[in-house]
Amino acid sequence: MNIKIITDSAADLPKEVLEQYQIDVIPLRVYSEDEKEYLDGETLNSSTLFSEMRNGKVFKTSLPSYDRIHSTFIKYAKENVPCIYLAFSSELSGTYQSTVMVKNEIVEEFPEFDLDIVDTKSASIGQGLAAVKAAILANEGKTKEEIMTQIHHSINHIEHIFTVDDLQYLVRGGRVSKVAGFVGNLLNIKPILHVEDGKLIPLEKIRGSKKVLKRMLEIMESRGVNLSNQLIGISHGDDIERATELKNAMSEMFGCKDFIIHSIGSAVGAHAGPGTLAIFFMNSDNN
Repeated sequence: MNIKIITDSAADLPKEVLEQYQIDVIPLRVYSEDEKEYLDGETLNSSTLFSEMRNGKVFKTSLPSYDRIHSTFIKYAKENVPCIYLAFSSELSGTYQSTVMVKNEIVEEFPEFDLDIVDTKSASIGQGLAAVKAAILANEGKTKEEIMTQIHHSINHIEHIFTVDDLQYLVRGGRVSKVAGFVGNLLNIKPILHVEDGKLIPLEKIRGSKKVLKRMLEIMESRGVNLSNQLIGISHGDDIERATELKNAMSEMFGCKDFIIHSIGSAVGAHAGPGTLAIFFMNSDNN
């Protein structure tokens, strides 16, 4: 029996990719200023979110509901299907901890339920690439041990390099200090950040948008390994033009051929904001 791969909507994977690799997704929740609840990717899409944010609206996010986690897990417990759940970084969300609690509850009723929950220490398509690679192996009939080995390799070697258009969104979400946000926007400084052990870490400050893209590609060149044979991720905050510019540059510079390009979802986008641009690649041979 094939192993079922499950992730959450913070993985920012396109619907066609989810369908192609038969990956289940549990949506995080997003709340508007009037406390209306939305499900990331189901009842709120990111283009609407970013449009509202540009008009000054503020959104909050929350982990998936207990009911949605429970209904997803219990379905496979009853069918006795082995599962692996790849969770949004525990440093950025309580999703991992919540799913572990629900699993423990279900295992009391279904002690044979074979579910591994993995803290990916990743976000957006960085998390998504780990899920896709796991699903490819699952669909090939690989063992759980083989799939888990691949997942941990992905987690340990996936690079998240990204920039934001307006630091105030990260300030609001507690990701950078108010002083850093104010000074950055005042001087037209565009930060480059990465993910380290699940946390968002500032890497460099660059003045001007064009220089940022050039520098992101330089970092990719210095950190990436065997880039031409990788599946590369690019996510964007309603800015397909710059995402496409990056894709074309990667194809020309590194010979990259396979891409997943998608808008950042509502859960991640509520904190990163419109104009965000992120690239994801491996810093190790993926074997």
